[in-house]
Amino acid sequence: MAKPAPAFWNAEPQGLLRAGPGFELRDVDPDATPGATADKTAGAAELARSAQELRELQEKLFAQSRLGAKDRLLVVLQAMDAAGKGGVVNHVFALLEPYGLALSAFKAPTAEERAHDFLWRVEPRVPGPGLIGLFDRSHYEDVLIQRVRGLAPPEEIERRYDAIADFERRIADDGVRIVKIVLHVSPEEQAERLLDRLADPDKHWKYNPGDVDERLLWPEYMNAFQIAIERTNAPHAPWFVVPANRKWYARAAVQRIVISELHRIGPEWPVADFDPDAERARVESSLGLRWPG
Repeated sequence: MAKPAPAFWNAEPQGLLRAGPGFELRDVDPDATPGATADKTAGAAELARSAQELRELQEKLFAQSRLGAKDRLLVVLQAMDAAGKGGVVNHVFALLEPYGLALSAFKAPTAEERAHDFLWRVEPRVPGPGLIGLFDRSHYEDVLIQRVRGLAPPEEIERRYDAIADFERRIADDGVRIVKIVLHVSPEEQAERLLDRLADPDKHWKYNPGDVDERLLWPEYMNAFQIAIERTNAPHAPWFVVPANRKWYARAAVQRIVISELHRIGPEWPVADFDPDAERARVESSLGLRWPG
């Protein structure tokens, strides 16, 4: 008889990956797999095994909102280019029911968006009750790339940290559970992934020559991430840093973090406000219905 497969996690990753007091991004090994006991094959199996748990929690969250619950979850996903955000979206969140998922991919701001405060385009994308919101990049671009590239004066960047903290506190008070995730890839791994894109004509559409320009500013970006985490990490809006050189680990870790945060919300199936037995009798009595004529 074959032995059962060992448990994939030997420790809950959210505890291992959460940025705590004194957190230093430089201490995170992008090759590491904290809490995981296995390999790529087991990682794919874990992703598939836990998908049903994630879907059920999502459905409970959505269902209870129909009776007035305000709970929702916002997942903020940040990373350098080619760190695997698209893979996480496709392998973790694409498995959810579309009616309960609100995906927002923030690109460079338009002329209209630049005419307003940086949070103007973000506010309408906060998920409504019962939804899981996913920000593929987010308001943090305004203290990452804009800091590194000097697209806003230093005093404005400083103001934005406080504005972000106030924004996240306000929506948390309104029932939004916030989880912020950095996929942390090494520059060597990023280079390999960019070269893979260049080697495959079918992936040329994914390649942006500007990615190399940003890559040359790697130390500056790491410093910007460090400062953003320090300035905006909070119990109601925690940061998690996920080593992302191994895609299978990053996907499974993000999935488990999201599941854990949904368990913290604790959604439950709503109790029916009607008599199920009486409704069953009504449905059964209607079984003889026929089209007229």
